[in-house]
Amino acid sequence: MWALQHEYRTAAGNVAAGRAGDGPPLVLAHGWPWSSYAWHRVIPQLAEKHNLYWYDMPGYGQSEKRADQATSLDVQGEVFVEMLSHWELNCPRVLAHDFGGAITLRAHLLHGSDYERYILMNVVAMRPWGSDFFDHVGRHVAAFSGLPPHIHQAVVEAYIKGALVSDLPEEDFRALVAPWLSEDGVSSFYRQFAQADEKFTEQIEPMFGDIRCAVKVIWGEDDPWIPLARGKALHEAIGQDCFEPIERAGHLPQLEAPEKVLKSVLDFL
Repeated sequence: MWALQHEYRTAAGNVAAGRAGDGPPLVLAHGWPWSSYAWHRVIPQLAEKHNLYWYDMPGYGQSEKRADQATSLDVQGEVFVEMLSHWELNCPRVLAHDFGGAITLRAHLLHGSDYERYILMNVVAMRPWGSDFFDHVGRHVAAFSGLPPHIHQAVVEAYIKGALVSDLPEEDFRALVAPWLSEDGVSSFYRQFAQADEKFTEQIEPMFGDIRCAVKVIWGEDDPWIPLARGKALHEAIGQDCFEPIERAGHLPQLEAPEKVLKSVLDFL
């Protein structure tokens, strides 16, 4: 059911988007280095009860990638606001993963976007974030941008595998890697490292208690990138009741343990 049938113009470039289902609106916000494809295993069941919306962030997936493109978290938060406006959604439900957490938090806490219910899953929201490799690439983007194609592919594959504790079907893994192997994808991949900055979460960390809707935090308990303790700390900072670990899942629970994610999400929604 996952597809990107629509295109919208945003301040950060053209955005590929999709929609399915009927019911209350639910927006899916992906993270780095993923695309909306990361939701494809949970989309069919979520669409049975929701009018479901998703898109690839500018610089990601099938959305526009260009050399001068600003795609940092502050820009992506503004793009999320733009997408809600394109879809004419005033108070949707929101499910966010990884960078999608910081993006949707910024949209809500800094730009006034309201949500009916809000789920944060293995999100980037609190400092410190980024691995040693993430920091290293960010300091040496020019050197990595010049890698031969087969070495670049190996870097992308190793980076994505580092997020997982369970093997994915080969088709899923290849679909996660593919957007970063084209000419514009290579440049965009390293540009994300260069534009990453913890100041964009530092701005909102003191505001987590001001979230204006019911929130659930769910977390792949074996996440190699953002440990479970960080999820618990986020939950405590928000100050609401709902927190649920997802057993035997790493940083991509929606692909590693989709049935468990669906149960957790639908129980809350």
